[in-house]
Amino acid sequence: MDIDDTEKTVGSDDIFATAHAMADAARVAVLEHFRAEGLTAQNKTATGFDPVTAADRAAERAILDILQDRRPHDALFGEEFGARPGTSGLTWVVDPIDGTRAFLSGAPTWGVLIALRDADGPIYGIIDQPYINERFEGGLGRARLVGPQGERRLKVRGDRPLAQSILFSTFPEVGTAQERAGFMRVAEAVQLVRYGMDCYAYALLAAGQIDLVIEAGLNSYDIQAPIAVIKAAGGIVTDWEGGPAHEGGRVLAAAGRQQHAEALALLQGIG
Repeated sequence: MDIDDTEKTVGSDDIFATAHAMADAARVAVLEHFRAEGLTAQNKTATGFDPVTAADRAAERAILDILQDRRPHDALFGEEFGARPGTSGLTWVVDPIDGTRAFLSGAPTWGVLIALRDADGPIYGIIDQPYINERFEGGLGRARLVGPQGERRLKVRGDRPLAQSILFSTFPEVGTAQERAGFMRVAEAVQLVRYGMDCYAYALLAAGQIDLVIEAGLNSYDIQAPIAVIKAAGGIVTDWEGGPAHEGGRVLAAAGRQQHAEALALLQGIG
């Protein structure tokens, strides 16, 4: 099925309008709390620190309100409130604040993730960066960044060797000890490694700024929007075995086949 057929099948104009309405509503809900005095968080886990704030919940409620008004037959799966069933065969997968730790710290690199998936995986996504006013959009024939410098098409960097590549990951402590060892094999082979960018790392890959993002322990709502945006920009996203990554887990995103193949071999301990 080509792009035009896909657009006709799922009604792309209404999808675009709904997705941007969701992102706009989430921006308003979240920015009210960002860097606000007295902002606190609850910890969602008994081990470690997995915070949730009033901003996370407010943003997801705002997104759900838009969906109920505009496309009530679609399903929704969100980080904070779980699943709402639908009958259309399409599901919106939402992370209202990807990077809540950054949000709590006042760093601007957190974002809102909105994806639309069918039975096979994500077909469209938005990575929205409310505070820095950048919106990355990909899928159903679109691949664009709209921000303070205007609008431009998203396009990945393309093939290059690992020795010339830039690698991002959110945490230096990547997954298990075995996963960490695989990550370090790649980190030692690239030109530059940076940490702590959350979903913005995937956006920068789609925009042609970096070459690789490698992470482990992700949830589906962490990665479905980035998959759609990166693929629309010409990039590759798989798990560490080279298979689909849309359910989360261990993720390798690459700006070209060369980086992807070389990094995949090192992650698997082959190189």
